[in-house]
Amino acid sequence: MSAPTVSITEPAASRRNHWVNHIALHAQSRPDATAVRFLGQDTTWAQLHRRFTAFAGALARRGIGRGDRVLVLMLNNPQYLEAVFGINAIGAIAVPVNFRLTPPEIGYLAADSGAVAIVTDTVLAPLAAAVRAGRPELSTCVVVGAATEGDLLGYEDLLAEPGSPHEPLDIPEDSPALVMYTSGTTGSPKGAVLTHGNLNAQSLTCIRALDSRPGDITFCTSPLFHIAGLGSLAPAFQLGIATVLHPLTAFDAAQMLDALEREQATSVFMVPAQWQLTCAEQAARPRKLALRVISWGAAPASDTVLRAMADTFPDALNVAVFGQTEMSPITCVLEGADAIRKLGSVGKPIPTIATRIVDDAMNDVAPGDIGEIVYRGPTLMQGYWNNPDATAEAFAGGWFHSGDLVRQDDEGFVYVVDRKKDMIISGGENIYCAEVENVLFAHPKIREAAVIGRPDEQWGEIPVAVVALEPDATLALDELAAFLNTRLARYKHPKDLILTDALPRNASGKVVKPRLRESL
Repeated sequence: MSAPTVSITEPAASRRNHWVNHIALHAQSRPDATAVRFLGQDTTWAQLHRRFTAFAGALARRGIGRGDRVLVLMLNNPQYLEAVFGINAIGAIAVPVNFRLTPPEIGYLAADSGAVAIVTDTVLAPLAAAVRAGRPELSTCVVVGAATEGDLLGYEDLLAEPGSPHEPLDIPEDSPALVMYTSGTTGSPKGAVLTHGNLNAQSLTCIRALDSRPGDITFCTSPLFHIAGLGSLAPAFQLGIATVLHPLTAFDAAQMLDALEREQATSVFMVPAQWQLTCAEQAARPRKLALRVISWGAAPASDTVLRAMADTFPDALNVAVFGQTEMSPITCVLEGADAIRKLGSVGKPIPTIATRIVDDAMNDVAPGDIGEIVYRGPTLMQGYWNNPDATAEAFAGGWFHSGDLVRQDDEGFVYVVDRKKDMIISGGENIYCAEVENVLFAHPKIREAAVIGRPDEQWGEIPVAVVALEPDATLALDELAAFLNTRLARYKHPKDLILTDALPRNASGKVVKPRLRESL
């Protein structure tokens, strides 16, 4: 008996699995449901689809198309998402830009990516103008919130202009969607090329790890220029979950909780320092919240913070996520039930990627021993944009080298001990800066801490602690040593203590250790 003939009439493009098509599907099946809410204003799925396809058409009429790169320099707002989806809808590649960067730094990203256009908003338009002054190839500049003026293009004007409607393109899942630049703490930023397939795999990771469900309300506090922002929203656009975008302002726990209560959000991600303030504020003035999932990452969490989260939100699933831009980003997940028992762990590797912990010769190390964690899997980037040497180095031996030195216990939980480039060798002993820093963070007088190596004639290198203290606090090296005696082996103790008002950080908030080393 022959198989029945199935008639497929929809275009092949509609069967591709990426967020452009996911939104088109929701626009058909739930057109009036909320897709994005910002400052009390809703954008429905039908509106979101109509607006980003109109933007796609406007870009196409200006000669921008498949494979072109477009910088996105904006604060968090719905137009940011519309711009990314419109760029992707014509097969172009969005390049999210950290708005805390200087014009020369953004100019480097523009030159390295070969961007031909920039989308910005009125707040950041002066910054975009300063970038364009040195990059004339950015001939197309679209400004959200402004009318057409000079060679600037008003975003709403573009959406309203007459012209042929955008025709859906067949964009394979292995096509680049984003070039996400790493923060460049050890050199020039590198652009991780993330495909639609990478983002789809990331979406499935989030759905599993964060128990995402239709009907949820995702609350986004992360900047959209960061993969923790865009990457965390991928499941919302796949499942049709409403997203609430929180404005990017100085963190205020009371305002955050008021917004979570007002929106009845079911999930939110914050860093441990924010959770600490949020738990204290909720204890002081409880709100009626609907949080079902609370997640954290980007920095270690103390047992005090973890216990406060558990006590304050006893009915919520508590999840820690760990990863990096090149992995879209999640690679390890730690559930709240294990957080105290496995204090300091980033969790277990997710089942959709392959991991190994290896030595410099790519030999697997024994459980409990320290090695570099390397990855393979569907969330792994294609490579670094315009940087074949860095790509070859990162993929040496057929695995992606994370640069993270870790150990794994007999239950499979991973503990990060340092970045490989930050390890200190003193008298033949390996000292992992992150391990020492995590202990320093527990000192009640220390607000910020970084450990670096300094050349030493006798030992080769010695560890030096650079710390910023709490207001009005004082700290001497001998007092610090007494604190460390029961917490760290003596050879790991900093041999010098340098006090500073604040640690140097890049635009992503990471400590720039090369600058510290240069200052010494």
